[in-house]
Amino acid sequence: MILGGDLGGTKTLLALADFRDGQLQIAFERRYASQDYPTFDALLEDFLADAPPIRAACFGVAGPTDGLQVKLTYLPWEISTAHLASRFKLRDVLLANDFAAAANGLPLLARHQLKTLQAGQPVNMAPRVILGAGTGLGVAGMVWAGNRYCVIPGEGGHIGLAPQTPEQAELWRWLYARNGRVTTEDVVCGAGLARIYAFLAGRPHPDDDPGAPHTPAEIGGRALNNSDPLAQQAVELWFSVYGAFAGDLAIQWLAYGGVYLAGGMAAKLMPHIGYGAFMEAFNAKREHRAVAEKMPIHLVTDERLGLLGALALADQRETD
Repeated sequence: MILGGDLGGTKTLLALADFRDGQLQIAFERRYASQDYPTFDALLEDFLADAPPIRAACFGVAGPTDGLQVKLTYLPWEISTAHLASRFKLRDVLLANDFAAAANGLPLLARHQLKTLQAGQPVNMAPRVILGAGTGLGVAGMVWAGNRYCVIPGEGGHIGLAPQTPEQAELWRWLYARNGRVTTEDVVCGAGLARIYAFLAGRPHPDDDPGAPHTPAEIGGRALNNSDPLAQQAVELWFSVYGAFAGDLAIQWLAYGGVYLAGGMAAKLMPHIGYGAFMEAFNAKREHRAVAEKMPIHLVTDERLGLLGALALADQRETD
């Protein structure tokens, strides 16, 4: 068997699987609340109880990694491949950036797991971009190399926020007054939605007010059931910032091969709220609007994308 994992600040997905005739066969998988475990060791020990021998493992991790060790950005977990190999008798272990793993999962998706938001004018073997908002904001690029896409990982979510409207500029000032430098991830993530809501409501910054009544899930829920106009306004502003950032990345990479939106938030909100605010901000590129409109945009609806990619990387590492 091979072992794959998608390790994030909110959830961790693990699976045991094998590839047979090029097809992924998952034998067992489980979802965990990451913050329920003080260490990754404790979580993995629970998952691997009575597991068969494992020939290779890969974990997509939400944090900068050199492939051998990582300190997760939003968890106290510190992980090293040497320790995991020794502690759990794993023969071959790799740590991968979570969105590098997600990029490797794209070929394993079925057509119904992608919703096209903008058909564009796709170009075969052209660069691609994958990004997604959840606990944080992940980004990876993909360029064609020989006979397959080569994934270029990064920490693009930590690019400085570039306000595109007077309202976004006021939000930037509000965030800057607290922490100084403002990154895109400060806004385009779950906590970022709560910050936007607090900004619009004139409340204290939610990071300074842990007892605030509105979590990202509550804000999203209120927007979906039309019970809170301020929540709807917050979601619209959130999608506008998200769309502008995605469009900037698409222009940078000339991503005629496609822009892929992963992460749980867009998949939960877009089907009900729509994607007008995102698309308008994505394409609002002044003299390059026609270029942006040629970029295909696809929404990934399967939350297991990173897990699938980690399994693919584990199998690839073993076969290589």
